Amino acid sequence: MSATPHHHADRTTPTTVEYWEAFYQERDQIWSGRPNFLLVRELEAVPPGTALDLGCAEGADAIWLAGRGWRVTAVDVSETALARARTNAARQGIDGEIDWQRHDLDHTFPAGSFDLVTAQYLHSPAAKDGERTRILSRAADAVAPGGLLLIVGHAQWPSWVLEPPADVHFPTTAEVRAGLALDPAEWHVEVDEEVEREHASPEGSPGTRKDNILRIRRN
Repeated sequence: MSATPHHHADRTTPTTVEYWEAFYQERDQIWSGRPNFLLVRELEAVPPGTALDLGCAEGADAIWLAGRGWRVTAVDVSETALARARTNAARQGIDGEIDWQRHDLDHTFPAGSFDLVTAQYLHSPAAKDGERTRILSRAADAVAPGGLLLIVGHAQWPSWVLEPPADVHFPTTAEVRAGLALDPAEWHVEVDEEVEREHASPEGSPGTRKDNILRIRRN
């Protein structure tokens, strides 16, 4: 659940664990505590089942899903983020509904299959080449028959970033689908969309940002 972009790692790049631990330890709270808008839009009418939340951060999506009756496994690489997520869930009286697990997803992955696998803004500056594609492929493998794979990512920098880094690439939905290489006899794309939303700068200046969304159902 990271709004942080991907770029090519080099020898000076910290490990994934080091990067995200430092990221979360900068402040006591990083995210708003609200579930991601596109996750809510796509899932509020979906009957609950089992769910896997990849990159759960401080837990807002997992808590929202659990509150709607989903049995959630929520994963992050940062123990600091997971500790906050557990605390946030306990405050709402639903911590027992969520199985919090720490994984560096390019190395270990939760066991089992799920009615929903969600990856919201799974971007990381510490990622190695091909890492996001490998993780999303494993995410697809974890979707149970009849289940959903929901992938949301940034499509571009916010409008107020006037000189975006040249070495950062936000994958299109076509690129994500190509990386997944899903068998069309086994999968059906329900949503493939680019969405523009309001996105204010850290200083509060108005702006917009485009995200892309893939909602794919396994037959």
